[in-house]
This record gives sequence, C-alpha cells and structure tokens, in this order.
Amino acid sequence: MNTPTRLLLASNSPRRRQLLTDLSLRYEVRLKEVDESFPPHLRRAEIAEYLAAHKANAYRTELAPDEVLLTADTIVCLDEQVLNKPEDEEDAVRMLTQLQGRAHDVYTGVCLLTGAGQQVVFSDQTQVHFRALSEAEIRFYVQRYQPLDKAGAYGAQDWIGLAAVTRLEGSYFNVMGLPVHRVWEELAKLAPGLLPC
Repeated sequence: MNTPTRLLLASNSPRRRQLLTDLSLRYEVRLKEVDESFPPHLRRAEIAEYLAAHKANAYRTELAPDEVLLTADTIVCLDEQVLNKPEDEEDAVRMLTQLQGRAHDVYTGVCLLTGAGQQVVFSDQTQVHFRALSEAEIRFYVQRYQPLDKAGAYGAQDWIGLAAVTRLEGSYFNVMGLPVHRVWEELAKLAPGLLPC
C-alpha cells in the first residue's frame, strides 16, 4: 500500500491554510463546491463530522494513490441550536446578540481521506465564553470585520476574540477552524511521510 506523500487541503479558509503552514506542512489547495446541508437528526459533533466526511466524498474518485485529502467543517452550537454562517449583517448581529454574555460550543469535524480509500473522521470541541456585549459593540464588530464567512458570525482571532472572549475550554485553534494537534496526531499514523520531522 502506498504511503501518501502529498497533502491536499479542500478548504478556502485562510485560517486553515495558515495553521497548516504554521505546522510546517507542505500542501496544495484543491477546491470544489459541495452542498453543506445535513440530516436534521444529527446533533453537535455528529454534524461537524458528517459535513467533513461529506466534503471529502466529493473528491474520493479523484485522488491519486500518493495523496491524502483534508476536509474540515466548523459549527457553533448554542444549546442545541446550530449557528452557521450568517446570511447578512443583520443575521450576524442576531447571532452575536444570542452569544453575548453566554458560553457556547465550537465543533470542528475533520476528515482525512487517502487515494487508497483509507478514511479517518474525528472532531474536537471547545467551549467559548463571551462577556456581555452592547449592541454598539456588536454592530461595530459586524460592520468593521464583516464576519459573514464564519460560523457563529465571529472569528476568535480578530477584534471580538480580543475584546469579548473571556475564557476557552479546549483548543483555541479548533475555534479558528482546525484542531491542529489532532490533525498532526492522525497524520502521524496515516501518512507519516507528510510530517517534516
């Protein structure tokens, strides 16, 4: 069986790209539009893992024997409500109004798929605590930072992370969109030739 020697990232997220770069991993980006709906009976981590695996399946027949594909999906859960990417600025304001002053959970599902058909799916969870925010603070953030491409309408690495996140329980990088410690561990088992050391 061939050991993968090429890592492909199926994500347009600049944060995921930076995290892989910071891990000293060499990779190529391969993009494809994939439907991100999910069965309504799934909950929390199941949703993130389903979406990551669903994205990977779209590439299954295209992978060469020496390739391993990484797909990921991040969701924000407030109680049992899933907060996906906001539709517009007002939707972002609505989401952040719900999140302010409370704790919520961020799940990132990851799928690693090799050209030989080996597949590993896992997820990581981080609890994020927000202080209470005023409407003016929320609107400032949404208008200045335009978080319309982010689950839950925020990015922990920008202003709101600095000004509003009071505590994290779990991986900070998971909130950014990729639990890199788990990615490294799984690649070490699945495709050790991809690691720089």
